[in-house]
Amino acid sequence: MLLESYLQDTWVAPTTADPSVVDVADAVTGETVCRVSSAGLDLAAAFGHARQVGGPALRALTFHQRAGLLEVLAAAVRSRREELYALSARAGATLDDARYDVDGGIRVLRDYAARARTELPDAPYLVEGPAERLARGEDFLGVHLVTPSPGLMLQVNAFNFPVWAPLEKLAQAVLAGMPSVVKPATPTAYLTEHLVRIVTDAGVLPPGALQLVAGSVRPGLDLLGEQDVLSFTGSAATAATLRTHANLVTRSVRFNAEADSVNAVVLAPDVSPGSPLFEAFVREVVTEMTVKAGQKCTAVRRVLVPREHESAALDAIASRLAEVSIGNPAAEGVRMGPVVSLAQREDVRRAVRAIAASGRFVHGDPEKVRVVDADPERGAFLDPLLISADPDAAAPHEIEPFGPAATVLAYRDTVHATDLLARGRGSLAASLVGDDLAWTTALVRDAAPWHGRLHLLDSTNMAQTTGHGSPLPALRHGGPGRAGGGSELGGVRGVVELMQRTGVQASRRMVVAFQGR
Repeated sequence: MLLESYLQDTWVAPTTADPSVVDVADAVTGETVCRVSSAGLDLAAAFGHARQVGGPALRALTFHQRAGLLEVLAAAVRSRREELYALSARAGATLDDARYDVDGGIRVLRDYAARARTELPDAPYLVEGPAERLARGEDFLGVHLVTPSPGLMLQVNAFNFPVWAPLEKLAQAVLAGMPSVVKPATPTAYLTEHLVRIVTDAGVLPPGALQLVAGSVRPGLDLLGEQDVLSFTGSAATAATLRTHANLVTRSVRFNAEADSVNAVVLAPDVSPGSPLFEAFVREVVTEMTVKAGQKCTAVRRVLVPREHESAALDAIASRLAEVSIGNPAAEGVRMGPVVSLAQREDVRRAVRAIAASGRFVHGDPEKVRVVDADPERGAFLDPLLISADPDAAAPHEIEPFGPAATVLAYRDTVHATDLLARGRGSLAASLVGDDLAWTTALVRDAAPWHGRLHLLDSTNMAQTTGHGSPLPALRHGGPGRAGGGSELGGVRGVVELMQRTGVQASRRMVVAFQGR
């Protein structure tokens, strides 16, 4: 089956004679799910439709009316989420993995709708802050006016969250009055395609507000202009290539990147092995390694532990990993499915071999795995792979195995731990686990510039935490350096970042008119 795209409010098929068509396989069985290509698609017409039809329709609405669209959209997706759960199993997701993706996207829609109603005016634009007096008199003032841009958002998404990612970006774009063109990652494009079918069947959004391109969107990069936004999620290498694309540079196209990073968790010296907080730390590591088979941009890759607790940490984590059942996500008792494809399995194998060159595998064998109700060769299965490595080797801080793998690194002291964190050259998230306030506050000051988010786990919040790897709509999601330097979510901040902030100098009566008073 050739996957269709949704362009100019119509489902269209690509040219069948395309030699570059990609076959997408079931991650569990290896059977072909669909074929993906964008050959013959008129991207210029699609982008024009977004700008000329979708944009004006959204910009004519107030923030509260746009929030209403998100509420109806959330209900529409929720009513058919079982369909998305079922398809997710073909990508290797367990039911819990699928809920993480699908229900997470629904929650983001609802959260943004609620925030828009409480934090934004019932108007199509926003006036920020009180008026500033600009002269000696009282009748020449300045304000900042935040207005929708007359462009589009081109979403280029990763394979690991085919539902959450487009819905998260769509929520912010809709509130900002900006239409979206979604380009899903090919290995899970069939999931995003079904999501868009749910939305179009419901008739939730205005014409032109949402379009889908299955297959390559590379020619579209030359079509982006000054009022457009390219929102990218994926590898740091691809982000670097996009950042220097000639058209993006020449036309100053706004570019937001959320890239892979070697995220870390740091165990404080005051946490004793066997204590409740130590056990919480172990659970956090195992969860990050096994949820979605470790295929999360925020997943823990480096586990920093005090040298004196290294053996205890390795034993405890390996013991927990030995309890994880791997196999067909539909089989009873299976806790971890395969990675998304055989190609992804090979990428993980190459990465862990490079990291283990300075150490050893403590749990798991990258070449062997025992699975339930599946063929370990036809499916893209891997053991959870726990590595012990030289903390000062380069590979653990430079190579990200995007799968069920993590490396334990023993630090000598707090200065050494801080240095190891920084060697990741910028990460989306890090967790600090400990009760010692002086240690934690000192480490936060040094670690914060290298991270988009810090998750501080102690004995008082360990029963309530949402976990290291869970982005939350209210907080910024992004990270400096290698992590892309971008920003998503962040509540209303994320919406405003998609809009144009303009300083307006005017008389008091004009300012009052803009403020709606």
